[in-house]
Amino acid sequence: MSRQSISFTEPNDEWLKAQVDSKEYSSKSELVNDLIRQARKQQSQVDWLRVKLEQAEKSGFTEDSKEQILKQSKSLFNG
Repeated sequence: MSRQSISFTEPNDEWLKAQVDSKEYSSKSELVNDLIRQARKQQSQVDWLRVKLEQAEKSGFTEDSKEQILKQSKSLFNG
């Protein structure tokens, strides 16, 4: 695992400490890694939506029903 040194603003550091103190996370590193995982997942969801929108704009119409599109979106967003 790679080690890094990063600096936080005081409010962010206090929030990180509070999360660890509340036993939500065992360390700041664990919390930061979780936040990064969440951001990466969110980015993949945004990328998926962007591709779908671009495809829709190019084709004009979709063969998928409203229910199918909703089901695809929910399965992606709920992991």
